[in-house]
Parts: sequence; C-alpha cells; structure tokens
Amino acid sequence: MRLALDQASWEARAIFRNGEQLMVAFIMPIIALVALLHIDALGLPEPQNAHALAGALAMAVIASSFTSQSIAVAFDRRWGVLRMFATTPLGPRGLLAGKAIAVVIVVAAQVIVLCLIAALLGGWRPASVLSIIAMAIMIALGTVTFVALGMCVGGTLRTEAVLAVANIGFVLMVIAGGVLMPVGSGLTGWFLTFTPFGALGEGMRAAVLGEIALLPIVVQAAWAALLSAVAVRVFRWES
Repeated sequence: MRLALDQASWEARAIFRNGEQLMVAFIMPIIALVALLHIDALGLPEPQNAHALAGALAMAVIASSFTSQSIAVAFDRRWGVLRMFATTPLGPRGLLAGKAIAVVIVVAAQVIVLCLIAALLGGWRPASVLSIIAMAIMIALGTVTFVALGMCVGGTLRTEAVLAVANIGFVLMVIAGGVLMPVGSGLTGWFLTFTPFGALGEGMRAAVLGEIALLPIVVQAAWAALLSAVAVRVFRWES
C-alpha cells in the first residue's frame, strides 16, 4: 500500500502538470456542463440542472480514468518508463492501485469544480445526504472500472492504436453510450444499462436526484472486478 500511495502521488502530480490531460479532465466536462445547462434543444429531462451535472460528472470520470490513463500508459510503455517500474516491487497490482488512487484525487477536484459551476449557473443543490453518498459510490466504482479499462487498452496495444481507441471510444461513450443523456427505453436502452459507461451514466443520474439505483451499482461493481482482473493478467510492461 505504501508503494501504491507513492505511485499515486507521482501520478497525480504528473496529471496536474500536463496541459493536455487537464484539458481532457476539466475543460471538456465544463464545456459539456455549460452546454447541457443552457441549450434546451438537447432535451434533458427535468430537473435539467441535476441531469446536466450527472452527465458532466460521468464524462469527467471517463476522461480522467480511461482516456488520459490509457494514453499515458501507452507512451510510458513506449518510452521505457514502465520497464523501470517492472524492476521494482510495485507490480501490476500496485501500478493499477496507484493509478486508481491518483485518478480519485483528480476526480475529487473535478467533482468540486463541476458542482460549484452547476450551483452557480444552474442553481443545483444536493438533494440529500443520500444523494452525496450515492454519488461517491458511483464515482468510486466508475473510477476503478475505467482505470482498469485504460490499463487493458494502454497496456496491450501499440501507442498509435491506443490513441485511436481512447479518443474514438471516449467520443462514442459520451455521445451515444448513455453518459450525457439518459439511455432511454427499448432494446438499445436495456443494452446500454449493462455496459460500464451506460451504467455509470444511469447510476450518476439517479444519485444526483437523491436515489440509489441498485442495478447500475451492481453492473458497475461487476465491471470493476472483471476489468481489474483482466488488466492484471494482460498488462505488458513494454511494447
């Protein structure tokens, strides 16, 4: 755990010093939040401020946990940084834990910023203490899930492929995966509910509204466990 915490400290400092990662982690979710709050044509259900915040929070979790981490891991593999880690007692589990903790730190900062903006521009207020607890559960599970997915992608594919998969996957998840907008009804909505990104979006919307949606939590927890196990097995220290 001490090694994982040391790694988390290093990872968090690296993220906050990287302008590109800050843009993905903060600027894009903020833009999405402001757009969702003020563009009625998007058709968000009422209360609009709560749904807008939920979508922006889910987007922020995916941006920090999956997109940024998978690309960072891919370049670390190419440059031989991870080869150095392979000679230490850290191991894949320690690296995964360190990255997850670092992303939790970044996501905590994102949550504070996004909630303040939603409060100032949209008049959002927490529905209840239960709402805050449910939000924390979904954010924690989503962080572990998408860090593990990022490790699977960044730790196995070539750097060029990772760039394509991370960026295209992020856009598809956010726009069409039930992250910013409710999944809806029908077969497509049912399918998205059982995906990690759809479950995160639905669980976050329920949480912001003051509810605990058990199905998204169970689905997210299952994906977190599965992808973490896969990441530990398939991760490669060098290209």
